[in-house]
Formats: sequence, C-alpha cells, structure tokens
Amino acid sequence: MSATALRTLHQLALNETPYPPLESVQAAMADTFAEVNRYPQFYPDDLMALVADWRGVPVESVLVGSGSVGVALQTLQAYIQHPTDQVLYAWRAFDAYPIIADMAGAERVEVPLTDSGEQDLAAMAAAVTDRTRVIILCNPHNPTGTVVTREALDGFLDALPADVLVILDEAYTEFARDTDLPNGIDLMRAGRNVLTLRTFSKAYGLAGLRVGYGIAAPDVVARIRPTAVPYSISRLAHTAVTASVTAEAELDARIAVITAERARVQRELRELGWNIPDSRANFVWLDEPVRAEAFHAACAEHGVQVRLYPGEGIRLTIGTPEANDAVLRAAKSSPSGD
Repeated sequence: MSATALRTLHQLALNETPYPPLESVQAAMADTFAEVNRYPQFYPDDLMALVADWRGVPVESVLVGSGSVGVALQTLQAYIQHPTDQVLYAWRAFDAYPIIADMAGAERVEVPLTDSGEQDLAAMAAAVTDRTRVIILCNPHNPTGTVVTREALDGFLDALPADVLVILDEAYTEFARDTDLPNGIDLMRAGRNVLTLRTFSKAYGLAGLRVGYGIAAPDVVARIRPTAVPYSISRLAHTAVTASVTAEAELDARIAVITAERARVQRELRELGWNIPDSRANFVWLDEPVRAEAFHAACAEHGVQVRLYPGEGIRLTIGTPEANDAVLRAAKSSPSGD
C-alpha cells in the first residue's frame, strides 16, 4: 500500500456506518461520561422494558445483550445440549455464526448459497434432521445483501418441525424499507417459533457500544435469559440506546443518505462491468471470484479498506460520498476481465 493510501484510509470492511452517533444521541451520551466509574444494572431490566415498550411486546419477550451476536450466542448456549445437536445456516454468511456455534458445542451444518447469492431455503429445509435445534437466517443477508421475501419465509417455516427455533437476524433491516421483507416480530406474534435479532450497531451507529436485542415468545426468552452475563450493558450504552429509540427522524434522514449512495455505487459499478446483486443492506457484494483480489489491491492503492473473500468476491460497505468515489476510482483502475 502506498504512503498516500495509508494517510487517506477509508474503512469500508466492517459494515459500520461512516457517521458518528445521531446528534441527539451524542448529546445524551455526553451527560453520562462522568458516571462510567459506576456499575450498570446487574441485568439490563430497564433496557428490556424500554425495548418492550418501543416494539409493542411484553417485556417477557425481550432479550438484551452484547450486540445481536451476544444474544445469538446466548440462544445457542440455551438450545444446544449435546455435541450432536445441530445449528444450520447458509454459507457463506456472517463470520460469527460458525464461531458461536463452536462456542455452544454444536455440530455445524452449512448449506451453500444459490448461484445468485441467496440463501437456498429449499436446500436448507432438506438439510434439517431430528438433531437440528436452531436455524439462522440473515435477512438482508450478509455478505450478499440479498433478501428472503415474506412468502418465501412463510413457506420455509411451514416446512420445519415445530420445535426447531429460527433465529431471524435482522441486523440490516433498517436499510431495507422498500422491500417485501418479513418482520420477525410480526411472525412471533403470529405464533411462529422465531427469535428476531436486531442491533444498534449498524443504522444507529453504536457499533462500539455493543448493544443488541432479541424478541421471541416468552417461553423461548425464559429459556435463554439464564445465559445472560451480568453487567454486560454499560451505563453509556444504556443512555445511547434510550436516546436512539426516540430519534427516528434523524435516523430516517441518515438512512436516506446511505441508501442513495448504495444505489449510486451499485449503478456505477455495474456500468463499469462489475457483477453486483441487488443489495438491501448498507453494503454491496461484488460477485467476482476471479477479479476479487485485484479489486482488493486496487482499493488499497486508493486508500480504501474493503472485505476480501478470496476466490468468492468483495463485500463493500457504503461509506461517505468521498469514500465511495475512491472505490469507484479503484474499480476503474482494476482489470476489467473482459
């Protein structure tokens, strides 16, 4: 990497928002800094009550943990009781899925994506056995940004045994408001055996504070809550989340900026000949197994850090317009493969 690239690095590898927390949230956090010498609540009871009221569900249906991945780990720890118990998910997917499956002592079942980068629901349903305890679906999917529609998910759930829990990871749902995306909370209300994961790390810009939540039927939540780690949500994080849930107008404005940039980046990369599936997240996927490493190197030379999946493709987080322009310059300089 050149010295210039090192000085101008744009970090577009981790699906973070390029912007700081919302202005009203920053103001609220400033009043809490002087309290970091004090412990937070032993368990985040107040935060669970806040989320319950915000989402219109009973507090008995709410889990709060260290990011949505923390809630997912708690769930697997509660549901995996034997080394032959299985956790099933599509692959490729979020890197944490195999890690938390291993931490819980589960047998991993990884079902390949379709050629178009979608979770293959038919193949996943066919892979279910009497040892399947949990299935994880990511919607929108990480790293491809593709989605599972309401109709497709309903059919998938109909095909599953009643005792198999589906974790619906909706970490990027705020960026997908223009799609026929199922809502996991509505599915829970309809009696589906679904645990919905949400996070304050992505759209809300609180990745460094590690707060996520899960919503499921009270009997599911009662099974998972004993795995919670005491003192896991800081006072600062509690304050930031409390302010975030009342900042919908600010959030909408930020999402509009990011999704507009997503559309621009997708369009211009396609015009340059790159294969880009439609994304409904805050990133795009370059489905370029052959050209991925050359594109990765070109981005580095232009001061941009992106996520390389060797032999598969590139996941490119949508950044500021300046960062996205640097990506597009890199795409123009990278070999076309024609």
